[in-house]
Amino acid sequence: MRSRPLDDYLRTDAAIANLQAHADHLLQLQQILAASLPPALARSCRVANLKQGVLIIHAENGAAATKLRQLTTTLTERYRAHGEPLTEVRIKVQPLDEHPQPKPPPRAATLGSGGRASIERLLGSLPDGPLRQALTGFVNTATTKKP
Repeated sequence: MRSRPLDDYLRTDAAIANLQAHADHLLQLQQILAASLPPALARSCRVANLKQGVLIIHAENGAAATKLRQLTTTLTERYRAHGEPLTEVRIKVQPLDEHPQPKPPPRAATLGSGGRASIERLLGSLPDGPLRQALTGFVNTATTKKP
């Protein structure tokens, strides 16, 4: 007996086929959303549903939801440019999942030679204390900017 791809089974029943088509459509809408937003904001948002011309987007937190609300006109235009007849975009705050993706590690600071020299001169005039320790640590870990 020859094996068949799962998609073949999913498309045989009309109800499941409709559900599969809707899921595929939501994935396309998610791709448009991701391409339309800055990467950090795109990681905080997901297309939740599309029903009767109303697109529902879940934002991970209030800050992301606020930024999305500011962009609803732009997003509506982008979706319409892709042939989606949207009448409304609704934003809801909804934590995305229980296991958030790890945030990228912070980038090391870079200092130009002038900045490094200025901080080192300042260090020479500072008494021992928390500020001197913090600046010393900063200068030691910062990479030198190449001209």
